[in-house]
Amino acid sequence: RVGTLSGLKTDEPQFIKYPHDDDYSAAMLVKLGTPAGGGVGPAGDIVAFSTLCTHAGGNMARTYKPEHKVLGACPLHLTTFDLTRHGIVGAGQATESLPQIVLEVEGDEIYATGVIGLMFGTHNNLIQYPAKK
Repeated sequence: RVGTLSGLKTDEPQFIKYPHDDDYSAAMLVKLGTPAGGGVGPAGDIVAFSTLCTHAGGNMARTYKPEHKVLGACPLHLTTFDLTRHGIVGAGQATESLPQIVLEVEGDEIYATGVIGLMFGTHNNLIQYPAKK
């Protein structure tokens, strides 16, 4: 569970820890107010993405531009990502889209169920569960 429909306000990102429970793989959940590729919710406008640039891993957690629905510019090399179009590169050095968190809605609850793309600095996006005793 990463959030609720009722807890989201348009253009006010919420930061989530998915797929790993650490700051390095931080992601952002946001209601864009306009339909988006992969968007969920009644208007298809709720999306989630990694906040790490795919070029060099720059932290873009606080760079959301609501007027353009983009994340960025990355503080390292100025890449921007279009959140309405599956996180494709709008401008800059990156050549790969921002990893998009796959979302599902059940009632008011929003669940993250996977990742499209590879989070920067990881060799897989799998959650590691402790072995059962």
